[in-house]
Amino acid sequence: MVSLQPPLCDFGWEAPDFDLPGVDGKRYTLESARGPNGLLVMFICNHCPYVKSVRDRIIRDTRELRQYGINSIAIMSNDPAEYEEDSFDNMVQVAREFDYSFPYVWDETQQVAKRYDAVCTPDFFGFNARLELQYRGRLDASRKQAVPDAERDLFHAMVQVAQTGQGPREQFSSMGCSIKWKDAA
Repeated sequence: MVSLQPPLCDFGWEAPDFDLPGVDGKRYTLESARGPNGLLVMFICNHCPYVKSVRDRIIRDTRELRQYGINSIAIMSNDPAEYEEDSFDNMVQVAREFDYSFPYVWDETQQVAKRYDAVCTPDFFGFNARLELQYRGRLDASRKQAVPDAERDLFHAMVQVAQTGQGPREQFSSMGCSIKWKDAA
């Protein structure tokens, strides 16, 4: 597994649209996913140890962000041929098991991940109400191991986005496993 760090926030970059199937049988677009004060787009997967170590905090933070008018969506773009744990059926199972309160959608063609320039799992993109990028950073200081009482970087940044439309100028990159790209045919 290759660990990567995505670049930091390109303030004002506009969120690319998508239309992806969710594990709940519905389809989700950028417009249907957004909240009145913004949208958190997360690239995650089922197998990544980085995602597993923070999954409970992702769930907590996305639930709390709804109170601020920030909706969330999780996109799985890995090639499941490389990691069976990332198959659509397993996505359904993981979303149920952990009671995801956000749509969990599959980017089977990987085109959405490419349009977002997603690099790793987890990779977080925080958009304001105008769907302009205001946060691209870490959830908190945790990596493969949870850091007890870690500062909630993403949560506080997205609350600021909800309240002011702008994210913090100081941000720290996320870190995670590389996205598992399909072989070019």
